[in-house]
Amino acid sequence: MRTGGGRILTTHVGSLPRPDALAALLLAKEHGEDYDEDALDRLTEAAVRDAVADQRAVGIDIVNDGEVGRTGYATYIQDRLSGFSGESPSLRFDDLSDFPEYRRRMGQAAGTRRLHRPRCTGPVALRDSAPLAREIERLTAALDAAGAAEGFMNAASPGVIAVFQANDFYSDMDAYLGALARAMKPEYEAIAAAGLVLQIDCPDLAMGRHVIYGEEDDALFLRRAAMQVEVLNAALENVPADRARLHVCWGNYEGPHHRDIPLEAIADVLLSAKPQGLLFEAANPRHAHEWTVFRDRSGWDDKILIPGVIDSTTNYVEHPELVAERVGRFVDIAGCDRVIAGTDCGFATFAGIGKVDPAIARLKLAALVEGAQIASRRLGG
Repeated sequence: MRTGGGRILTTHVGSLPRPDALAALLLAKEHGEDYDEDALDRLTEAAVRDAVADQRAVGIDIVNDGEVGRTGYATYIQDRLSGFSGESPSLRFDDLSDFPEYRRRMGQAAGTRRLHRPRCTGPVALRDSAPLAREIERLTAALDAAGAAEGFMNAASPGVIAVFQANDFYSDMDAYLGALARAMKPEYEAIAAAGLVLQIDCPDLAMGRHVIYGEEDDALFLRRAAMQVEVLNAALENVPADRARLHVCWGNYEGPHHRDIPLEAIADVLLSAKPQGLLFEAANPRHAHEWTVFRDRSGWDDKILIPGVIDSTTNYVEHPELVAERVGRFVDIAGCDRVIAGTDCGFATFAGIGKVDPAIARLKLAALVEGAQIASRRLGG
């Protein structure tokens, strides 16, 4: 992973708003409806090219394809892995349980069309490597065209796949996670082998607490999370730590989040993960205070910290001075070469669903860049 050499680099978590026409085709494909394959391919290629070029125009240093060719960060695997069919039960976010009317309004705002989340109903295995090869080809071509020095590509962790796609086949969760890790291992290795930074998306390590284990205690969840990291590390055995980064979050939605497990509680789990880079929420009102966990707890010396200094669920545009202030806290803790400025989460986690207006999302990324520049100047970088 690149460091700034005295300058604070910038990146983001992954998803960017998709063009409406592309989102409509992705959703039609996901729901088994008729769609124009040639149009989907053409629009995806154009959207990847435009996403990379726009990130560079804004000034983002470490860029990706915006995940524009995927319907969702944890559900895209249905096009690549065998063993999935039917539909998983609805996810229940425990922080919304006390607010049924707000939950109903959230559902209305998101629209009536559900995400397609198939269940695991058979042996999980890699079925088709062509979609990944095409993604890599598109992204690397766009990086070259835009003159980007470094790019990253997202991949779902075994744990988050298990959160979104229920298991009806394997005898227990350990067996299911093991099968998912074996099936995803070639994807992780192919991304790294292509010269891209591999980003593993792991909301299961935080959000999973109030989605899957809401009725259990922290101790059980932490044991499960440790197992999920153990399985992930095995899948990353051939990926160098400095070519991978891990994203953890508590769910990219505007809710109360009062049942989020504290960052301090999952710190040991995160420290045990192989990826050198760590992306985490540090801007939203529920987790902005947790920068002190990095100040007060040892063990982070081998990690590159990529705090979210921009909130991804609000249309407020952060002032660059606030961004610089947030970045500066982490630089004071870890030093300039171990901090990259990032976002809390993606701006369009699922196609057609997003709280932030696309033009405002771009302005927020520009504020991220300007804030990092201010922080760099204060360091003399």
